[in-house]
Amino acid sequence: MTFTDRLLLNTAPWLAARVIRWLHRRIKPASIGEEHLQALWVDGRHVIFCFWHDQLLMMAAGYSGPKASVMISASKDGELIARTMTYFNIGSIRGSSSRGGRAAFRTMIELGKERVDLVFTPDGPRGPRHKIKDGVVQLAKVTGRPIVPAAFACSNGHRFNSWDRFLLPYPWGKGVYSVGEPIYYVRGEQLEVFRNRVQEAMDDNVRQAAEYLTKHDLSAV
Repeated sequence: MTFTDRLLLNTAPWLAARVIRWLHRRIKPASIGEEHLQALWVDGRHVIFCFWHDQLLMMAAGYSGPKASVMISASKDGELIARTMTYFNIGSIRGSSSRGGRAAFRTMIELGKERVDLVFTPDGPRGPRHKIKDGVVQLAKVTGRPIVPAAFACSNGHRFNSWDRFLLPYPWGKGVYSVGEPIYYVRGEQLEVFRNRVQEAMDDNVRQAAEYLTKHDLSAV
């Protein structure tokens, strides 16, 4: 590892965490549907928290649960994200569908026995954008945990020219977190049927976030 790499890994996550918190304070996002999560937490239950990869930046600041671990790519960019998450008391499991995925999945199954929420970006790390892949539905089937869709939307921001069109919100916009109802795997259900149900719920939740902004005469970036 070069000196530049070490400098980046030691400084960029600290700076990113400060920027995320600053943006969160300036935007003061609204929250809709959070009662679905709160009811499960009050009951002592934990979930598979699921949102699209492009909305990753602001999700850590919006998480208000007891404890969480997120699946993050084993790449250099993933290391930066993992170190940033530590500033929000969120752990990480390193791996993806393209690198270290089997070991990471086994780790998530083991964590599914503990009192910690599991976090997935089911279209990461390379897409297709906003399409559910097998990992998250298999995890729900094996662990028996519900998948809870989440989304972040804002009225002002920048979309990067990346595969996921990563979202950077601007501090003078209006933002909203949206949480959908928990989705449970039904014993005997075909995995494809379950995946389609999760896909539909994720899409509906993104629309719910956008509609909240529309009601305030704004549109989502």
